[in-house]
Amino acid sequence: MVKIKSITKRNPQDLLAPERYYAQAVYSGSVDLNELAYFASKQSTVSKADCYAVIISLLELITYNLSEGKIVRMGDLGNFRVSVSSVGQDLEEDLTTAAVKKAKILFSPGADLNAMLKSLKYSKVQG
Repeated sequence: MVKIKSITKRNPQDLLAPERYYAQAVYSGSVDLNELAYFASKQSTVSKADCYAVIISLLELITYNLSEGKIVRMGDLGNFRVSVSSVGQDLEEDLTTAAVKKAKILFSPGADLNAMLKSLKYSKVQG
């Protein structure tokens, strides 16, 4: 169950408009790489150290392939790809690599994760 709370926000395009209430997820903790490796080892025949090694290797492979301009397709997990933001130029020939201001990694979830999102249950908490 995902817990939500109310927060107020102003419309940045109409600062005179009244604030409105929006839902914000309330997190109930986190899981780190070490814990994921531990739980994965309990569900398989490999050790925690082996699981951790595979996860670290996978991270290195994802990082390398993203830096090479590839989309990393992880099957049922989903896809990772790099997206860039740049300063606009009037002429195509004026657009150089110097125009790139930032990059980010986009993740598109796979079918199982999308199905989970569609079936989430929510409860409202105070605060």
